[in-house]
Amino acid sequence: MTGGRRAAGALESEIMDVLQEAAEPLTPAGVRRHLDGDLAYTTVVTILTRMHAKGLLVRQKSGRAYRYAPVSDEPGLVARRMYQALDGRPDRAAVLARFVESLSAQDERLVRTLLGGG
Repeated sequence: MTGGRRAAGALESEIMDVLQEAAEPLTPAGVRRHLDGDLAYTTVVTILTRMHAKGLLVRQKSGRAYRYAPVSDEPGLVARRMYQALDGRPDRAAVLARFVESLSAQDERLVRTLLGGG
C-alpha cells in the first residue's frame, strides 16, 4: 500500500507470527513492541479484536487489557482458513474440484491417504 500503510491481511499475518513465536499470551502493548514500525496502539487492538472475532485467537482478561494467543499451530490455522473459504459456498463441489485439479501428484496421493483411500 502507499504511504507506508500495510493491508489488514498483512498486519494479521505479522501479528500471528509474533503471537506464535511468543512464549506466553501477549497484550496489545506486548504485540506492538514486537512489531516493526510505528503502529498505533488502537490499530493493534482493532486487528487483535477482529482476529479474535474470526476465531483465530483466544483471549483472557489481564487487568484492563486482554492477553491474546493463537487458537492453533500454523498448519491448524491454514486449515481453518481453507475451511472458512469453502464454508457456505453454494458451489462447494466446483471449488473442491478446482482445488484438487491444482494439486501435484504427490499432494493428491497424500490427500487420498489421509482420506483412507490409500
